[in-house]
Amino acid sequence: MAFAIEVPGEAAPLTPQQIYLALQSASSSQQLSIQTGTQQLQTWETQRGYYPLLQAVYLDKTLPSEIRYLAIIQLKNGIDKYWRKTAANAIQPEEKAQIRSQLLEGGIREVETNLALQNALVVAKVVRIDYPLDWPDVLTSLIKILRDVNRTSQLHLRRGMLILLQVIKELSTARLRTSQTRLQSVTPEIVFLLNEIYTEKVAIWIEFFNGNGDDEGGAMDAMENSLFAIKILRRLLIAGYEYPNHSKDVQQLWEHSQHQFGQFLVMVSHDPPVLVSPAKDLVEKHLVQFSKLHAQMANSHPAAFALLPSSLDLVRAYWGLVSKFGESYGSESQDFSSKAARNDADKDERPVMEKLCLKGLNILRACLKMVFSPVQSFKYKTPEVKAEQQEAAALVKTQLLTDELVGQVASVIVTKFFVFRQVDLEAWEEDEDEWEIREEGGGDTWEFEVRPCSEKLFMDLVINFKHLLVQPLLSFFQSVAGTNDNTLVTKDAVYTAMGLSAPVVFQSFDFDTFLRTTLVNDVQQTGPGYKVLRRRIAILLGQWITIKIAEENRPIVYQIFQHLLKREDETNDHVVRITAARQMKAVCDDFSFDPDGFLPYAQDIIHKLLQLMEEVSTEIRMPILDTIRAIAVRLEHRISQFADEIVSILPSLWEGSGEEHLIKQAILTLMSTLVASMKEQAQRYHAMILPLIQRAVEPGSEMQVYLMEEALDLWLTILTQTPSPASPEVLALAECAFPLLEIGSDNLRNVLNIVDSYILLAPEAMLDNAVRPRLFAYTTNLLGVSKRELAGLVTAIVENMIRAAEALGGSNGVTQVAKDLHESGYTEKVFEGLRDAWDAHQTTGPSRRYPKLDDVVETDYFTILARLALADPSVLVTIMSSVGDVAEVWRWLSTEWFRHFDSMANIDRQKLSCLALTRLLELPPPMTPIILERLQDYFAMWTSVINEMIGGREDDGGDNLIWLANDGNEYEGPDDVRRRLHAGSDPVHTIHTFNFVKERLGQVVAICGGEEAFQRDWAVNVDKDVLIGFQNLGTKKDGEAAFWQRQE
Repeated sequence: MAFAIEVPGEAAPLTPQQIYLALQSASSSQQLSIQTGTQQLQTWETQRGYYPLLQAVYLDKTLPSEIRYLAIIQLKNGIDKYWRKTAANAIQPEEKAQIRSQLLEGGIREVETNLALQNALVVAKVVRIDYPLDWPDVLTSLIKILRDVNRTSQLHLRRGMLILLQVIKELSTARLRTSQTRLQSVTPEIVFLLNEIYTEKVAIWIEFFNGNGDDEGGAMDAMENSLFAIKILRRLLIAGYEYPNHSKDVQQLWEHSQHQFGQFLVMVSHDPPVLVSPAKDLVEKHLVQFSKLHAQMANSHPAAFALLPSSLDLVRAYWGLVSKFGESYGSESQDFSSKAARNDADKDERPVMEKLCLKGLNILRACLKMVFSPVQSFKYKTPEVKAEQQEAAALVKTQLLTDELVGQVASVIVTKFFVFRQVDLEAWEEDEDEWEIREEGGGDTWEFEVRPCSEKLFMDLVINFKHLLVQPLLSFFQSVAGTNDNTLVTKDAVYTAMGLSAPVVFQSFDFDTFLRTTLVNDVQQTGPGYKVLRRRIAILLGQWITIKIAEENRPIVYQIFQHLLKREDETNDHVVRITAARQMKAVCDDFSFDPDGFLPYAQDIIHKLLQLMEEVSTEIRMPILDTIRAIAVRLEHRISQFADEIVSILPSLWEGSGEEHLIKQAILTLMSTLVASMKEQAQRYHAMILPLIQRAVEPGSEMQVYLMEEALDLWLTILTQTPSPASPEVLALAECAFPLLEIGSDNLRNVLNIVDSYILLAPEAMLDNAVRPRLFAYTTNLLGVSKRELAGLVTAIVENMIRAAEALGGSNGVTQVAKDLHESGYTEKVFEGLRDAWDAHQTTGPSRRYPKLDDVVETDYFTILARLALADPSVLVTIMSSVGDVAEVWRWLSTEWFRHFDSMANIDRQKLSCLALTRLLELPPPMTPIILERLQDYFAMWTSVINEMIGGREDDGGDNLIWLANDGNEYEGPDDVRRRLHAGSDPVHTIHTFNFVKERLGQVVAICGGEEAFQRDWAVNVDKDVLIGFQNLGTKKDGEAAFWQRQE
């Protein structure tokens, strides 16, 4: 049904009919109706009365289910947005009260499961925000409802427990201490009730399955309700108690869970079966809930787990289950000649025994962690709690982790869970690329898969029981060394253990000999199943290369990888070659990697990697690109001879990646590495790279969203490796940087670095009339940037522009730059900030005010003024005259400037300001007497700065900041050279401070009419101690008089 969309300003009070029509339209099958209805619902989101009406639609069981479902979904989304009191357009308190009053009843009496679930989620979200302040009785109301309906309606009981389950889920995620305490305060009462319900329901269905009763429907209802009860209970036992082992209720439930775990396990594993689906499925779900309880307790409350009744016996029982499961898991009846023939329905669903054994392995890991890597916390613990934790760890270490059990666990893992299974081979054969990706998943996959979990547990055991396991492992390794008597799966398992234990056994096991005698032979074997071994050898070499492989054996490793990447060998299928490509990165990343030793094999390996990249899916291209990049990084300039082949494949990869921006990111990153390694030689790729950068940084483009960071890195790398003079294409790209200066993101640092690099690379271009004013306008906008690093870059850019203008245009160039800085508002902002700092420093006592600028930013401001004054003192006077009366401006500015010297942490900045202020003495009258008003400050500044410059020197009259000539080194890139020369030509590093001051002071003395007049008119006003300190600077070691004598 079509209708006009109402806007909030025109809307009359909403009616249920309007809401219904909009929901009907939004749930239509026609796109236009969906769009219209959705827009209308969004328009009403902030209108009063909307959410109570949505709830009314949901509660009206005469309406179609899809309408009611959409209504409750809209209500749930609205709670996320508008329920909190602090939210904009928050729902009114009276509307909230109306909604809350019907939430529980609306869920209890709901027949349809999906609708009841959404209502339960709504209740949980509201409880998370409103409990206990605005809805204090919600949990007591739920408890009362559950008690009342327990005997009257199993459906209502199930709905009540569904609501309680979602509420407990939500409350258990709270991290604030007060929220946790509130949940813990109501936990005992809820646990008591649920324990009653659970015990009663389990008794009902167990009695039925024992043949005592004929109410099958009642038994199934009881099973579902007992499942809900145990789901809630297991969460409450974890989140509802700070120390679960202190509670009698928890202790009883814990013992009960162990008893029933064994009872239910017998029921589902009985042969012949005593249960069929769906009853069997529900019993299995009970078992999984028990195992989750045990595993979560071991991980969340390790000390409580160890101290709860019969926990160590429980772990041993789990280990018995795991060991028994290993008998079937690690069967060696692999058929390497056939493809998968399993039923598809069996592939997705793991058997319950596998799930339970996975939890058992996780519990064993938790026990090891409890003893050897306990979780550290800042939370205060009483001495009793600390003693309890130590007791738990000691109990587990002495009574559970015995030498016998540790040996058994390690043996079963290696011989059973490391074995390559038929199901693994079938999945491999079915989809090679997908299987390889899944196997290399990493992350938290170990929590959900038996083999990765076994690998983690094995590593924990080997690290913590080295004294116990090293010798058995060495014997195990020797059993396959130099023999062909073992099956492929046995060797694969042994090599898995060998790789995982490398950090522990490397001092005892001669892997170099094993590499030459056994691995070289194994990797050349062909036939069914040897691809499994080849994959494992690639992984094994990747694990050992960083541990211990002799330099003389590295060529053997490179030759093995050449062999594994060979497409012509039929045994090297995609999985083998992709694994080799991944592990090649570890080989190159090794600290001991010798690029010259790898060079003879580089071309062939790179060629084969590029071949493989053209054959595999997009997702697998990423790690291959990563490997090629690692090779480029380690080969450095040597990559140049192979770069053409690498670059030739990139355009087709770029075009073929479509919307896969991760591949484009990897390509740009690889190009950055190649350019950095090849330096000037990379210029031959500019024609291909520069258009990509331009497209990737174009404002508003989709590529900018995904590729900005990588494109800027590449751009900056190109600039740092481009020799002067730059090509017109590189210079033309500079225009793209200006719009990016408006982006206040993490990429701003790179953009500023790019602009700075352009100033050093092509100062003429950046000082062009079309560029210079725009750049200063952007830097003016960035003056207030809060990040220190960015503020420093802005200052460096303006500094370098001033220096470039002076170098290219002399006094006229500096004057023009100063004019641009003034017109852009830059100097105005600088003087505003400095005036505010001066004003603040005039305040004292209770009325004292702090300046808006911090000391570092104030130093930056004075640095810019110092650069201008050092280049041409008259320019600073012109700028001061634009601010106000020159004499008045000089008085407050000089006061603040001299005061700030003690806050300049960088001695380079102190010297720069000293030179600049000293140059102001060159100004002719009428400025001379105005400047000389600060003569005492001048003498104090000169004394301080010159002492810093000559301090610690053996020679007379030296300057610590004057650099010696530096010819650089062979590793410098073009930008390094430019920056070295730029820094070396800085007046701070070329001007001798003492001589500079001596010369300017002598000129001032002459202008004032000679020493006698200078002493009479000006020096007499200077504190004698300050004057003596300055005069002593010029005293030679032989006692020769200073350059300016004191008048007696």
